[in-house]
Amino acid sequence: MSDHPAFYLPVSDTEFTSTPATASPWDSALQHGGPPAALLARAIEYCEPVDAMPIARMTVDFLGGIPQGRIRTEARIVRPGKRVELVEAELWANDKLAVRASAWRIRRQPGTTAHVATPAVLPPPVPAPTPARFFDGVDEDWGYGHAIDWRFTTGDFDTLGPAKVWARAKIPLVEAEPTSGTQRLMLIADSANGLSGEMPMSEWLFIPPTLTVTVQREPDAEWLFLEAASTIGPDGTGIAQGSISDDKGLLCRIAQPLLVAPRG
Repeated sequence: MSDHPAFYLPVSDTEFTSTPATASPWDSALQHGGPPAALLARAIEYCEPVDAMPIARMTVDFLGGIPQGRIRTEARIVRPGKRVELVEAELWANDKLAVRASAWRIRRQPGTTAHVATPAVLPPPVPAPTPARFFDGVDEDWGYGHAIDWRFTTGDFDTLGPAKVWARAKIPLVEAEPTSGTQRLMLIADSANGLSGEMPMSEWLFIPPTLTVTVQREPDAEWLFLEAASTIGPDGTGIAQGSISDDKGLLCRIAQPLLVAPRG
């Protein structure tokens, strides 16, 4: 279990204090992209909510390093609709705009396509726990790393190339508050690029300035199966791609462009 009660401690409905569970693997003064993305998903879900209109696509733009400290979120509907609507949200860290997001919400129509639904491809079972071992050079006390239960079926933190891993948040996104299915997807989606790195992080940067998650359905259970792979182009860019499933099949697909450069 993580030593922290949640990724964020609430100050009000829209203000929070980050905990060390949000920490980046490379600088504990900064946040990993997953918790802020999930907090923006929460802001979008809380914006004039309609139960039958979940997030179907969410794009998160990181405007720079996200510092630890006081967090504030805002959200607004910019294109209302009965069946499809667009919501925008912002995350401010220590009174500085740090992340922007937009999301399309699409109305569910239960049972209308059940007869033509794509057959589910099921992931392997959740494996037994193993001792946590993170990226080379990362502090063994890495907060975000310990806040997630990682169970790899292919690859590992210290193995280059594609990875497949079951993941489960050990703590809530916001203290004393249920974490929604979409929030849990966003908590781990930004890990796709790091887990599938093609070059060692100690020698190379591969930075994703944005994250797009397209959601087919929300998860019902806590365990999520992340499959991730990266490709590197010849001119300093790359692509990280992935998908998240549960024991019933596909949940979402992930895409991230990468800035690729040697360190130093």
